[in-house]
Amino acid sequence: MQKSENKPMNPYIAGALSGLLAVASVALVGKFFGASTTFARIGGALEGIVLPERVANLAYFQKYVFKMDWQLLFLVGITLGSFISSKMTGTFKVQAIPDMWRDHFGSRLSPRIWMAFVGGIIAAFGARMAGGCPSGHGLSGLMQMSISGFISLLCFFLGGIIVARIVYGRRASR
Repeated sequence: MQKSENKPMNPYIAGALSGLLAVASVALVGKFFGASTTFARIGGALEGIVLPERVANLAYFQKYVFKMDWQLLFLVGITLGSFISSKMTGTFKVQAIPDMWRDHFGSRLSPRIWMAFVGGIIAAFGARMAGGCPSGHGLSGLMQMSISGFISLLCFFLGGIIVARIVYGRRASR
């Protein structure tokens, strides 16, 4: 396949491929897209290395025991697929500070790391409270034409817009 310089994949093609993958997931595995549970399992496995007796006594980690399953392979596939796609389109780059962040907050790495860390904790906590992440609920809900799926996706996007406006101000749509 020929490499096109800095031309990202057509979003309509990417959306169609995601839809086909979602249908294949349900047809072959009987499961809808999902990944947030795997992060809870990985967290439990890592904590089990440091504090095995704590993990053994927590009902939460008993519910989410680490295992090699389709969700873990799904995450590996997302990571590898993203890497391969970005290399094929010439858009791959390693960048510690995104341009938009640098424009608004400067090039110091520590504030960016802390903001990403706190945002990750909030997102993971919310995903566990909701029994999955909003994008997973939204995508699987849309496949089923579920009102709650539409509401979930709408809230997901509205929340993202509001937080981007709070963090970046009016110029967030750059």
